[in-house]
Amino acid sequence: MYEIDAAHRAFAEAVGAFLDSSQIYTDFLSRFAYGTDASFYRYVPQVVVRAHTEAEIIQLFQAAKVHRVGLTFRASGTSLSGQTSAKSVLVLMGDSFFSWNILNQGEQIELGPMVIGARANGYLKPYGVKIGPDPASINTARIGGILSNNSSGMCCGTKDNSYHTLADLRVVLTDGTVLDTKDPESVEAFRASHETFLEELTELAEQIKHDPKLSERVRHKYRLKNTTGYGVNSLLDYDDPIDILKHLLVGAEGTLGFVSEVTYNTVPDYENRASAFLYFESLADCCSAVAGIKAGAIVDAVELIDGKSIQFVGNVTRDLPPFFYNELNEDSACLLIETKAETAAALDEQIAVIDEIAKAYQYSYHTGFQKDPAITEHYWNVRKGLLPIVSKGRPEGTNVITEDVVFPMEKMVDGVRRLTELFKEYEYPEAMIMGHALEGNLHFVLVQKMSDDAAAKRFDAFLNAVADLVAVELGGSLKGEHGTGRNIAPFVEREWGEEIYEIMRRIKKLFDPNGILNPDVLITDNKNIHIESIKAIPQTDDLINDCMECGFCEPACPSDGYTLTPRQRISAYRNMEALPEIRNNPALYNEMKALYQFKGIESCAETGMCALRCPVGINTGAFM
Repeated sequence: MYEIDAAHRAFAEAVGAFLDSSQIYTDFLSRFAYGTDASFYRYVPQVVVRAHTEAEIIQLFQAAKVHRVGLTFRASGTSLSGQTSAKSVLVLMGDSFFSWNILNQGEQIELGPMVIGARANGYLKPYGVKIGPDPASINTARIGGILSNNSSGMCCGTKDNSYHTLADLRVVLTDGTVLDTKDPESVEAFRASHETFLEELTELAEQIKHDPKLSERVRHKYRLKNTTGYGVNSLLDYDDPIDILKHLLVGAEGTLGFVSEVTYNTVPDYENRASAFLYFESLADCCSAVAGIKAGAIVDAVELIDGKSIQFVGNVTRDLPPFFYNELNEDSACLLIETKAETAAALDEQIAVIDEIAKAYQYSYHTGFQKDPAITEHYWNVRKGLLPIVSKGRPEGTNVITEDVVFPMEKMVDGVRRLTELFKEYEYPEAMIMGHALEGNLHFVLVQKMSDDAAAKRFDAFLNAVADLVAVELGGSLKGEHGTGRNIAPFVEREWGEEIYEIMRRIKKLFDPNGILNPDVLITDNKNIHIESIKAIPQTDDLINDCMECGFCEPACPSDGYTLTPRQRISAYRNMEALPEIRNNPALYNEMKALYQFKGIESCAETGMCALRCPVGINTGAFM
């Protein structure tokens, strides 16, 4: 963790031949800070590099193969399943990867992997369109991560996710080849140089297409939201291996190649919209209402928030409907609904239909549909910041663990009931449920102390029970949008079965024969990786104790890309001061503290902008 091994020292020396010294980080403070992400895992990379060009990426691939080290690409680090955690080499991206270009009067947009999703939508706003994916982290998440996780979110469901709105992409493969699928000359050159590669892709596709059982399994799984394993629906959906290749890269979590540019087909972004909260005394009634609304109304998003989450939000957020501040029974829940339309008249008609359907269900409170943008934005900011909000005030030394499951809609009521029974069986009374109910995609949050073997074993047993319930018994997905990462990698075969899992292994071997890209993510032989290297979050100061390292603060920070961000400052400080392995190592501690004086304290602009972006209002500048 602290010392750099011989292979990585040799790698760092080798890449110094083509990277400037300012692009290579080997001091422990930088490695620790840059290695921080939003997941509940803690890996400290042996080396961190910042690549500015495709040419540098190609040279990094070559060096990684020579020195047998792994490369993990990082955009914003808002992923929750450990897919951007690196224990080998972490690759950050610089200058040339912030590009954007609007095409065909807004019908398409070309984006570099470092463009923030919300900024892409800002570029498109004059055209009345947006990109399809809309993760809750869209104000922070970048295109590279959005594509690589096949992120969806509150409105896009499956029809507007990256897989279905992808037009073209540009990818660097591990052999150094650059394929640009929008460039006919690049495609033809690739067909000639990679004939055997494309033939094997076609062979894998034929294996599924000619097996009715496998074909039906794949079709069923992708009627739901599903980001478990590779996107093998591409093997069914397309005949041209170039199309298969580019769609396999969606949701591949950086394990198959480096995507340096994406072209999305855009989707309409109607200005006429309205949102409402509906509160239910019963979680079962709340879930039943979702099915009725989906069947009979035009809605863009239906988000579920359970009673425990409602109370957490009420404790930290003002100016919400009254039920957020009442004493609630633990079985209660609410829905946050949004509907959009091309015209004001159409919107009113849609609202009337939703209200009429909702009357059939036992809601206790209805805010009425609000059209004022200030009100609706406040509502949706609550939902987007829900995970950090519910983590506020967690017991000392505990981790916030979020899982992301999908039930077939017809099984959602039973699935939620059975899930709550598992919470009780495995002693997680504080567990909370939230998520994209319109797609049966629910996130549950556990607050757990993982510092001893007994806790890790209990979590392992619980996750195995969830896998059996969701993926096997009810035919759902263990990951709907958060990506497989390390968190679900040991369960991919259980969800998909031996034959399709073997196809996934062949895909990995075809694209990455040396195994240099994001090792142990998505495909792994380590059946315990989901309970290893769990992040310690020591308590050090009341000003920063509520930070769960989500990273929502980072785009507002003037020193992002220069020294450290608020998240990195907090993570480095509290581990430097409280982690025994660091505090009790005088040489390491003094080295970190000396570097932190500038990278952490003196380079902080102290604008307080981070507090405005933080869902729980942490002002890292004031702490500095």
